[in-house]
Amino acid sequence: MTRRTQQMGEFLREEVVDIIRSEIDDPRLGFWTVTRVEVLPDFRSARIYVSVLGTDGERKETLTALRGAAGFIRSHLKPRMRTRIIPDLDFRDDRSMEHAEEIDRTLRALRGEKGGEGGRSAPGGRFAEEEETLERTLPRASSPLERSDSPQRSAPLSPSPEETV
Repeated sequence: MTRRTQQMGEFLREEVVDIIRSEIDDPRLGFWTVTRVEVLPDFRSARIYVSVLGTDGERKETLTALRGAAGFIRSHLKPRMRTRIIPDLDFRDDRSMEHAEEIDRTLRALRGEKGGEGGRSAPGGRFAEEEETLERTLPRASSPLERSDSPQRSAPLSPSPEETV
């Protein structure tokens, strides 16, 4: 992607989110997030990836509502854009968050198996053991807020009688 298409994608993402939130009042819209926008080099089409939190039915309803409102959103983009071409909007389902969650669950399961074998689990690992060793051997540095010997504020100094003359 060129710098120009990336800029256009970011601009479209911000504007489309604003239009959906402020102008569209559709009960089918669930909890959605526009994750990214890909603009084709000729600016005639834009793929808008939407992540929806909820069941598969809620996801389908939200995407159906957004696809149905694509023309409305496009017409509201016209006055906001300073380009001759307003891209066609293609809303697509983005399941990258679900994929990341699945990977996280798999990693947690592997950590649990490793921890059950008597070894240290992955969240701590070698670095946590080193940190524990350092905490035992080195004194803990205190912050200025924790010190009890910090100087107390005194009243402002008044000028001495010799300075006032």
